[in-house]
Amino acid sequence: MTSYRERVILKALWGIPTELKRGIEMEEKKNLWSSYDEAAKKELHEINEKYKACLDAGKTERECVKLAVEMAKEAGYQDIKDVLKEGKSLKAGDKVYAVCMEKMLAMFRMGEEPLSNGMNILGAHIDSPRIDVKQNPLYESEGMAYLDTHYYGGIKKYQWVTGPMALHGVVAKKDGSVEEISIGEKESVITDLLVHLAANQMSKKASEVIEGEKLDLLIGNSPLDKAEGLDEEEKETIKANVLHILKENYGIEEEDFASAELEIVPAGKARGAGLDRSMIGAYGHDDRVCSYTEMTAEIANTNPEWTSVVIFADKEEVGSDGNTGMHSRFLEYFLADLAEPFGVPVRRVLSNSKCLSADVSAAFDPAFADAYEKQNSSFINYGVCVVKYTGAGGKSSTNDCNAKFTSKVCAILDNADVVWQFGELGKVDQGGGGTVAKYIAELDVDTIDIGVPVLCMHAPMEIISKVDLYETHRGFYEFLVAKMD
Repeated sequence: MTSYRERVILKALWGIPTELKRGIEMEEKKNLWSSYDEAAKKELHEINEKYKACLDAGKTERECVKLAVEMAKEAGYQDIKDVLKEGKSLKAGDKVYAVCMEKMLAMFRMGEEPLSNGMNILGAHIDSPRIDVKQNPLYESEGMAYLDTHYYGGIKKYQWVTGPMALHGVVAKKDGSVEEISIGEKESVITDLLVHLAANQMSKKASEVIEGEKLDLLIGNSPLDKAEGLDEEEKETIKANVLHILKENYGIEEEDFASAELEIVPAGKARGAGLDRSMIGAYGHDDRVCSYTEMTAEIANTNPEWTSVVIFADKEEVGSDGNTGMHSRFLEYFLADLAEPFGVPVRRVLSNSKCLSADVSAAFDPAFADAYEKQNSSFINYGVCVVKYTGAGGKSSTNDCNAKFTSKVCAILDNADVVWQFGELGKVDQGGGGTVAKYIAELDVDTIDIGVPVLCMHAPMEIISKVDLYETHRGFYEFLVAKMD
């Protein structure tokens, strides 16, 4: 009897008779790359290059929604508001989308089966760990200007210092206008203490080496001069110069910070990683890699039998709360608008629906092997990872998918020769984490986690394998077109 790990390896050995596969040892496995023909390699390359471009264009949830809407419109999706306003009725093949607060998005493609039979749902999140600017942030200290900050989501604070940082976001002004900010690739930095003076710092626990209140962004040190309008009474001339630059370039006053949403994220572009460029190194793989692949799968689904829905949610990294998180009523209201013309209660639609919670998994890292339980870990380069349960410790905050739906999803992947693996987050007592799965499951929807294995998750630079992205795209597509019981 082969283990799950062996089954994953054997999936890569396409064309070998089943009876021979069972006898192959893990040490004799082939690299997944060698399983693809030239056409598949070309498709793999194209989808990964487009993904890198999307990562560069979407470093915040707002930017991701803006980009996704552009892609949806190009693929023929209509804004649900326009459809409802015109009183149109939806039919098989029709495509619509809905946006919530410019930070959450849902896309819907009508299938041939009655809506009452349920839908195939993909749900991912587009927010990533970062550092946010506080409401009263700008200050001057000893000839330097800073922005006061508050970190967002689970981060190792010491990883976010001394690297180039970008500033992205929006400022909503009192006149009702909204100014988009992207100062960012004009890099700024969060400073750290030089090693020569760090004796006391180096003796601290990792969680205390950098305190949250020391994650302030250095943004300037040149003073405003009289020629640029310096007030004779002004004492904080460095701060005054920063405000002058903001006013001149964006029309922003200091009081506008109170209503701003400004995010500090790693600067720079996504890039091929490794001498062979077999991986992608970038900020934001969690969870934009799953958001991207569910988007590509949805667009590729041109003639569905089953109605499909893909969701891009905000706030997952801080608990999925708020009106743009998956715990909000946005999905229910969106589906109610769609189901109402058919006289179908939305609760019936949801109870007959199936969902893949599309989120990344923690890839086994041999450099830190003692944190993982190897037999039940996911590995980069072995395909999309299916996670039956997430949570922490004794499955706290987990969805814990039922056995029947787990088997159904595995069968869909198997029947389409999608390379997949099982995985868990790590050793039970080491920690844990959750996804949007439990919030979708609360709607009486069968839900399981599935996604791309990631190294260095929640760091300013995360790593994925290109083949895992490709197999995830394939797996999501096969789920969307699958016939559900």
